[in-house]
Amino acid sequence: MTQPRTLLAKIWDAHHVADTAAGATLIAIDRVFLHERTGASALKSLAAAGRPVLDPARVFAVMDHIVDTRPGRGDQTLMQGGQAFITETREAALAAGIRLFDVTDRDQGITHVISPELGIVLPGVTLVAPDSHTCTQGALGALAWGIGSSEAEHAMATGVLRLARPKTMRVTFKGRLSPGVTPKDMALTLLATHGAAGGSGYVVEFAGEAVGALDIEGRMTLCNMATEFAAMTGIIAPDEKTYAYLAGRRYAPATFDDPYWQTLRTDAGAVFDREIIIDASTIAPMVSWGTSPEHCVAIDGTVPQGPARAHEYIALDAGAPIKGTPIDAAFIGSCTNARLSDLRRAAAILRGRRVSPAIRKALVVPGSMAVKRAAEAEGLDKVFIDAGFEWRMSGCSLCFYAGGEGFEPGSRTISSTNRNFEGRQGPGIRTHIASPETVAASALAGAIADPRERLA
Repeated sequence: MTQPRTLLAKIWDAHHVADTAAGATLIAIDRVFLHERTGASALKSLAAAGRPVLDPARVFAVMDHIVDTRPGRGDQTLMQGGQAFITETREAALAAGIRLFDVTDRDQGITHVISPELGIVLPGVTLVAPDSHTCTQGALGALAWGIGSSEAEHAMATGVLRLARPKTMRVTFKGRLSPGVTPKDMALTLLATHGAAGGSGYVVEFAGEAVGALDIEGRMTLCNMATEFAAMTGIIAPDEKTYAYLAGRRYAPATFDDPYWQTLRTDAGAVFDREIIIDASTIAPMVSWGTSPEHCVAIDGTVPQGPARAHEYIALDAGAPIKGTPIDAAFIGSCTNARLSDLRRAAAILRGRRVSPAIRKALVVPGSMAVKRAAEAEGLDKVFIDAGFEWRMSGCSLCFYAGGEGFEPGSRTISSTNRNFEGRQGPGIRTHIASPETVAASALAGAIADPRERLA
């Protein structure tokens, strides 16, 4: 009789190629995704070594990290030298024969947004990209994780990567979320409770009633934050919602009747190396206060005592209420919270209202050009513009400062992104990460605000 296995074990075993003498495992890689920040170097290095891409049909590239988000953008960027990253990636991708989603491609977007919406990521596959937020795609039941450029070269040339088997953790969110509470708040609660290093060395499987109740885009938000927990990746077992989401997408199969897909769940009785249980009904809207995603507090809470440097940078003292903290800028975007459902929820709060005069800059960056078109078809762009937000093109550059786009130095920003590191959004920028709803409510108030107060 076989032992009960975790979802990770099933995917791992299905992709096991060989064991190395040093105790690692060679794992077959189904998909590789590149972007222009590192894609050209990986492809050019591979070509210089005389090694072709083993299977070009399994490799994809996109312009998302350095490309500007300004309307009408092209190869020119605000980042000094940015154009070279774009043109060199284009040349290398075309030479290698891989599918490129170029700057003006109608399917251009952030890697972890376009891969699911095109059906490139599928349940049970292994997918890697030189980007730590590749873990987002674990929401579809895939084993997806971030790698370095040299590993990308190896995966493209050989179809395998050498890995030490990670430990397993299950984070169970029991019960249901309250109105106005989101998957972003679930992730930030986990980080605030168990620390930014709590998942180090683990693949984290998210489970429980609250997770099962999430739509697929909400699950992506939750898995996206697994890397902020220091986990190798996050993963959620696929279910009927998953297969319904993927049905009809360009790279998805016509049917999901392969027996392998039906096995992709953790068996009853399977043992994890660590278990965490969180009562979802107790979670409130969360917002960060310091310089790490673990520096988070409920919207009606006070700033706790933390590292002196964090207090100094964010300019908030222990004991200060986080709600009511004045802000200068608001940002809705990123691979965490820039999908259509995110924009719909934020727009519902903003509809018929105007941002506070205290807000010097408010921006919306859809996660993909497909999301942008869909939002415009629903009139969401008009809601944002009428409220005082700028409506941009898809890209990553306002989530992390790449030397080009950003906010005024010293601004305090409320942001739907995933990291509040020092300077993450520009020199001296003080970033508070939160859900799109909290960003929208705060933009209206000109200060960090509780989105539940804006719910109809």
